[in-house]
Amino acid sequence: MAIKFQYNKTSLGELDKQLKMREKALPTIKSKESALRMEVKRAKRESDAYEEELAALIARYDYMKPLWGEFDPQMISVEDIELSETKIAGVRLPVLESIVFAEKEYNLFSAEAWLPDGVALLKKMAELGLRSRLATERSERLEFARKKTTQKVNLYEKVQIPGYKEAMLKIKRFMEDEENLSKSSQKIVKSRHDAQAAEEAGDVEA
Repeated sequence: MAIKFQYNKTSLGELDKQLKMREKALPTIKSKESALRMEVKRAKRESDAYEEELAALIARYDYMKPLWGEFDPQMISVEDIELSETKIAGVRLPVLESIVFAEKEYNLFSAEAWLPDGVALLKKMAELGLRSRLATERSERLEFARKKTTQKVNLYEKVQIPGYKEAMLKIKRFMEDEENLSKSSQKIVKSRHDAQAAEEAGDVEA
């Protein structure tokens, strides 16, 4: 990224202002990046934990597989999902509050003995599956924000801050060169003036 500037004090002051702003912001952005990195890992672990719990639940009730053929698919369904929202490091994330199930009524006395357990199992599986999906979504949102923050850190740290410093150094050197040139010119003018004055004084004496 090319830093635009002019060789004068105004431009030098503006560059200094921009440099200080970025140097002040950099530690905060780095802290945000670190926090996001940790939250991404936490969300991934959370998602994995839900998936493992779901797999373990399915394995534990593997013996019920032959019975699912007798299960009425309309016995239970998800009617509503209540979500809230939280913010982590400025990122909006979904949080599961509750799942509302619609259950078809059945006679406890005439129904299969395993039916209540089957309904409870499906509820738990649905909840774990949804929690895992939300944890994955949180992880993806956090990872997206983390990448953007990392890009900003790199932009400030590797491009803009060194760029502003280099531009300021060029302006300072230019101004120093101009000042030295001006002083040299003044010395030459003074020397000529002194020489001319001495010559005139000699003519007068003669």
